[in-house]
Amino acid sequence: MRRVSRIAVAGTATASLALVLSACGGTSSDASSKSSGGKDKGLAIAYDVGGKGDQSFNDAAYEGLQKAKAKFGYEVADQEPKDGESDDDKTARLVNLAKAGYNPIVGIGYSYAPAVAEAAKKYPNTTFGIVDDASVKGDNIADLVFQENEVSYLAGVTAALKTKTNTVGFVGGVDNALINKFRAGFEQGVKDTKKGVKVEKQFLDEDPAKGFASPDLGKAAAEKQIEDGADVVYHAAGLSGQGVIEAAAAEKKYAIGVDSDQYSQKALAAYKKYIITSATKGVAESIFKLAESVKDGKPQTGVITGDLKSGEVSLADSNPEFKNDSKLQAALKKAEAGIIDGSIKVAAK
Repeated sequence: MRRVSRIAVAGTATASLALVLSACGGTSSDASSKSSGGKDKGLAIAYDVGGKGDQSFNDAAYEGLQKAKAKFGYEVADQEPKDGESDDDKTARLVNLAKAGYNPIVGIGYSYAPAVAEAAKKYPNTTFGIVDDASVKGDNIADLVFQENEVSYLAGVTAALKTKTNTVGFVGGVDNALINKFRAGFEQGVKDTKKGVKVEKQFLDEDPAKGFASPDLGKAAAEKQIEDGADVVYHAAGLSGQGVIEAAAAEKKYAIGVDSDQYSQKALAAYKKYIITSATKGVAESIFKLAESVKDGKPQTGVITGDLKSGEVSLADSNPEFKNDSKLQAALKKAEAGIIDGSIKVAAK
């Protein structure tokens, strides 16, 4: 598969891993051969499809990497995916990072599940993490997951109160259980807030490598929804979501971003007026906390869940229009309280 061009490409990595990593493709920052004396290096991450520069999911992971580097002053590494790679390619990437001395090592995205399981068996003294998958079990594995449906409910409240056409849209990268958590929460939030609002839905491709890394597909989907009357479009589509945001801004409609605060992303600055909010999740913080636990000699393992109560999912309030809308803020405060106290049960599928 040919990777599509990005709206913006993050700065290139400053160094590369030793030859043992080069066969796995991608780049690595602040990396070199195994430290003298065989001591562990620091945190390493392996990006999901779309890679660094997606202004969303992968860039949130990179923030966690940079925070760990600054806090602990150690070597870190980040690896890009290859086009059309297999589970074996992913496994080789993680194994080679472990061989080079990195600890912990985190696979960004559910597609790393088989690779994390296999690499963790080969290197039982290294801590492995995986973001967005709770199925991988092992004494040295941490599953970093989030209640995306809860924050998506709040995105639905926002869309319902901001629409003037009584039609809003949802664009998902692929039609799977994870992305349907976003959809289900969003639809419920819309329905509970304002009766009669229609939710247009589209999933971009069954292949994650296309669904999450094709801004052109995201743009076309959003354009069609806007043509059909949607004036607020929420995406859960990774790099493809940049096309959703571009399409919304071109028609002076609202977009709701995902994972990172997309209003604050430099590459999306031209569109930020129309990014009313973003449904963020603490990927950066969860990765940093895992690195901190390893540094402290008490590695996190098992399923670690971030939700509204913990503050690890939330709506970004960088857009002044969103922040200063008193009616909207009151509705969001009430909805959030209901979700936290259990009086609002948010669907996950």
